[in-house]
Amino acid sequence: MYCSHCGAEVKPDHQFCASCGKPLGPAPAAPVAPRGRLQSHLQLVGVLWIVYSAFHLLAALAVLFVGKVILTRVGLPPEASFVPALVTLVGFCLLAASAVGIIAGWGLLQRVSWARLLTLILAFLALFNIPFGTALGAYTLWVLLPKESAEEYDRMAQAA
Repeated sequence: MYCSHCGAEVKPDHQFCASCGKPLGPAPAAPVAPRGRLQSHLQLVGVLWIVYSAFHLLAALAVLFVGKVILTRVGLPPEASFVPALVTLVGFCLLAASAVGIIAGWGLLQRVSWARLLTLILAFLALFNIPFGTALGAYTLWVLLPKESAEEYDRMAQAA
């Protein structure tokens, strides 16, 4: 044990330093490792992907409703008979994309090893969805893309 004031070696049972006479307090706590950029932003990125994908889920359900219910009851001309099927297909594609986004956000929150790569792929695709997708995609790339973030995420995933 060492004196926190002068650094001289002292015996554990002493209450005062023999060198400087200062009272010996409890040992200082171990230094806390600083939080990395990824650790401080990862939870927010995961939650934002879940919220963003939930809004896409609502849009997908609305498109499916239009394709399956409304367009089938409207008297469309024979040349446009493919429109309900096309709208329904678009709705199912939106539904699948929103499900993948929710899974990616959940994976980030759980620190699953595959979630970083999946979210990066979704971030590149979201850049084309102006304005919210572009903002979320850019933020996600800023947080997850650097090499240091990959190393930090791998350490966090192994610890989880």
